[in-house]
Amino acid sequence: MRAAESAGLASTFELVSSPPSQDPGDAVLARAEALLAWRPLPRLADRAPRLRWIQSLTGGCEQWLATCPASAVLTCARGTHRLSMPEHILAALFMVAKQIPGIVLDQRESRWRRRVNDTLAGKTLGILGLGAIGAEVARKAAALDMRVIGTRRDAAPMAHVDRVLGPDGIGSVLGDSDFVLVLLPSVTSTRGIINKQTLALMKPSAWLLNFARGDLVVDADLVEAAAAKRIAGAVLDVFREEPLPVTSPLWTTENIVIFPHVGGLHPRRDELVAELWVDNLERFATGQPLREVVDRRLGY
Repeated sequence: MRAAESAGLASTFELVSSPPSQDPGDAVLARAEALLAWRPLPRLADRAPRLRWIQSLTGGCEQWLATCPASAVLTCARGTHRLSMPEHILAALFMVAKQIPGIVLDQRESRWRRRVNDTLAGKTLGILGLGAIGAEVARKAAALDMRVIGTRRDAAPMAHVDRVLGPDGIGSVLGDSDFVLVLLPSVTSTRGIINKQTLALMKPSAWLLNFARGDLVVDADLVEAAAAKRIAGAVLDVFREEPLPVTSPLWTTENIVIFPHVGGLHPRRDELVAELWVDNLERFATGQPLREVVDRRLGY
């Protein structure tokens, strides 16, 4: 609300706000032409017949696709994690490559143990989903002298990526990578894509990093693969159920590291989303194309 007022848009629109946990009510929705929200509202299509645009506060929009009125354009917060998430991913790479958790635990026990760690330089990072975040990770990884390969819907060459494959190249990426980074959207074709069969394609020395969606991984298969040392381990930032239940074996399986869904968090995230929303609000007012439109056919 403050961002729209600062941009001088308060006189262009009737701006109505409500707490995230509170439904704005039928009377407001009946008049609404645009909506900014975290999650879908019940019976939105029936209650908001004039709705022409929905701005999601999140990058992933699978929860909106079943409820968003066909007449409304859906936009997301894609791109607002472009700097914070790659840095968390780099932190995960350094953490497992340099045995940082073990070093921290050694200090707790006043134990002097000199660990010999390999370099990230020369290793292959496979990225499943070379979107905006994947491209930024590739740029940073290339600066570390890592070899980057990956998949995307359009297999056209990309800067800082040694080999770009289409979706049918996932098996090749899994087999060639020392670190597999999952950045795929959650759609019908990708849910459960990291399973017993695909994990078996990875090197025993390879690590899995999931910073995309929890439902892309079959948890039981990952636990089994890590426990049996068929892969080196995993760093997970997203889960099927959040917060992760205390009974989940993901907490206690050796070499599975839990990040509590912090990949996209940073102090200015709300400001960046507000800037995107205000830009789209100005575009909406003047009939210009909106930014970060979700392709409903693709699901992202």
